[in-house]
Amino acid sequence: MREIHISKIIDTVKELCIEANYYLSNDVKRALCNAKENETWPLAENILDQIILNSDIAKNENMPICQDTGMACIFIDIGQDVHIVGGLLDDAINEGVRRGYEEGFLRKSVVKDPINRINTKDNTPAIIYYNMVAGDKIKITVAPKGFGSENMSRIKMLKPSDGLQGVKDFIIEAVKLAGPNPCPPIVIGVGIGGTFDKAAYLAKKALIRPLDKRNEDKFYSDLEEELLANINKLGIGPQGFGGKTTALGLNIETYPTHIAGLPVAVNINCHATRHKEREL
Repeated sequence: MREIHISKIIDTVKELCIEANYYLSNDVKRALCNAKENETWPLAENILDQIILNSDIAKNENMPICQDTGMACIFIDIGQDVHIVGGLLDDAINEGVRRGYEEGFLRKSVVKDPINRINTKDNTPAIIYYNMVAGDKIKITVAPKGFGSENMSRIKMLKPSDGLQGVKDFIIEAVKLAGPNPCPPIVIGVGIGGTFDKAAYLAKKALIRPLDKRNEDKFYSDLEEELLANINKLGIGPQGFGGKTTALGLNIETYPTHIAGLPVAVNINCHATRHKEREL
């Protein structure tokens, strides 16, 4: 049994909160540069130039890529041979978020109650997802989620008879309805299967998979490419001004489901699809 002190968790979460908001991930940066090279609409190319320049300024000046520094979504893959010492893991993660948003001068956007709307003033609590795995390590992924894109996400309990075409239609409909609101070019996470809540989790998890890594199942890998191509034919384009680049990527995650169900969730992210990870 390997022991990890909560101080290590706090420091790591703090650093990842800052890094995710300051430094665009390499996979997203590559996708933006590739989109610019392939874009034929001058206005769209100019907007992509500005997006890339903005990310460079953020990196060089150590400042947030976007003013909406998001709600901290934390994915924890914890080895079953790890023992956390010094306190509770939940508390350590939230303390890391608090320090990260304070020390990184990141906007605090979390309200304590969804109806009373009183700001917690430190961007806690985080949204935490735990996954038990083999081994004696912990992998922490911090994915700040802005709500301009989060608000455009959708879920639908399809009937099995809706089939593959029903799944495709719903995903494309979600992007059409989102239009320019989530700051395209977007990244689309899709969750298929499980239950109502599991599908939503899968869609969120899909957003942290690198854009250059396809689904391991060829059927879903092909479906990712097909849907991405069709979405980019919609003509929404960067910031909604038209062009070939409505989406930078589309990732699908799946899970077994009930014989009577076909849950599908679409979680949309803006062009600054922020995620940083570290293994302890």
